[in-house]
Amino acid sequence: MIGERRAKAEALRAAGVDPFPPRFPGRREIADVRAEHEALEAGETGDVPVRVAGRLTGRRGQGKVAFLDIEDRSGRIQLWAARDRIGDDAMAALLDLDLGDIVGADGPVARTRRGELSVAVDATTMLAKSLRPPPDKHAGLRDPETRFRQRYLDLMADADVRASFITRSKAIATVRRYLDERGFLEVETPTLQPIYGGAAARPFVTHHNALDRDLYLRIATELYLKRCLVGGLEKVYELGKDFRNEGVSHKHNPEFTMVETYEAFADYRDVMDMLEGMVAAVATAATGGTTVPWKGGEIDFAPPWRRIDFRDGLREASGIDVRVHTDEASLRTAMRAAGLDAPDDTPWAKLVDALLTQTLEPTLIQPTILHDYPLELSPFAKRHTDDPAVVERFEAFAGGMEIANAFTELNDPDDQRERFAMAARDRDAGDDEAQPMDEDFLAALEHGMPPTGGLGMGIDRLVMLLTDRHTIREVVLFPAMRS
Repeated sequence: MIGERRAKAEALRAAGVDPFPPRFPGRREIADVRAEHEALEAGETGDVPVRVAGRLTGRRGQGKVAFLDIEDRSGRIQLWAARDRIGDDAMAALLDLDLGDIVGADGPVARTRRGELSVAVDATTMLAKSLRPPPDKHAGLRDPETRFRQRYLDLMADADVRASFITRSKAIATVRRYLDERGFLEVETPTLQPIYGGAAARPFVTHHNALDRDLYLRIATELYLKRCLVGGLEKVYELGKDFRNEGVSHKHNPEFTMVETYEAFADYRDVMDMLEGMVAAVATAATGGTTVPWKGGEIDFAPPWRRIDFRDGLREASGIDVRVHTDEASLRTAMRAAGLDAPDDTPWAKLVDALLTQTLEPTLIQPTILHDYPLELSPFAKRHTDDPAVVERFEAFAGGMEIANAFTELNDPDDQRERFAMAARDRDAGDDEAQPMDEDFLAALEHGMPPTGGLGMGIDRLVMLLTDRHTIREVVLFPAMRS
């Protein structure tokens, strides 16, 4: 099969035809052509020729008339080729095309007697000879390994897959537009960092030869964005990749897309309102409304979302009060008595997180804000004004998974130093995800950072919800795979 296709490419070259020409000017998207000619009646032909191009996905007829289907990103259209219109040589060249070839066509738009909107071909142009056969259009790609490793075949074979990534693009564009319209500045901070921070995670480590030092791929943009607030930028965001050296699961990929926002003179309740509005706007722009299908049901992102106190929600879901079981031994015993997984040598904060993951989180299908977390879980959040044992932090959940994390940011440098010291003790106890000390960041805080509300939202998981896809690999074009 590949040999036959290569032979056809060589035959074209021998005939003076470039099977990979550099340009095809004047081409219009198929969807625009279809929309412009939708009013044509059966048997009617338009007056103005058009130029379209796309991948050949279907062909019918071999004699005096042939019908070919081509697709571009915007849709599909039929090419209607008649021997008495284009001549014997052109018809023979057209019939010699292979499925998967990318071809251009010129001619007026017509509606056939059967009602199919078509381009009545006057001429065709080979734009890229496909040297390998495409996936079977009807069977599609069934092997997940092939789908994810060779995503171009998945995109080629399945219009729904293409639609998912178009939705992703619309979602990202809407996030940017929403923040830009509210006075946020998009900034860029280092991806390679001398000290990683802003989250509890293991980093990827690399070595810079010229500087002769190890650097880390960032696990978050938080600490550099806060430096921007110290400098007076006041409302900033960054939308880009973070990297965490962690396991792969249906909702984890080692590199993932986040948007982080920081707004001076705001707190976590202001951020709650902004998040609700932003996600509703993203859903509407990307899908046409705030309600989206999810696993046979629906999720409605319209504000306001349900808001639950962390302690109360966890106690109701698990029967365990984390304000009663305040040390790891007590909490581990209570969790095991409830039939929950509670590994040995796990710090109290991680046990609380495991309790959340196993009991409450899977039940949060409709958008829900869980707020006021224990201090030990949140090294960068400000203590609650009414209760110093908790912090002004919330996480947002939908579809049974976390999609956002937010704080009233800690801006007291002495309190921040104490939190770093707490993390250092966890590191000494074997927690390799604990935040390292960052003296430069502390120096920045000592210059004064205004009261600030901060947000981190995962783009990948939000797109999963918007497209009813149940694994992160479905919404990342080229996910991490085992060798």
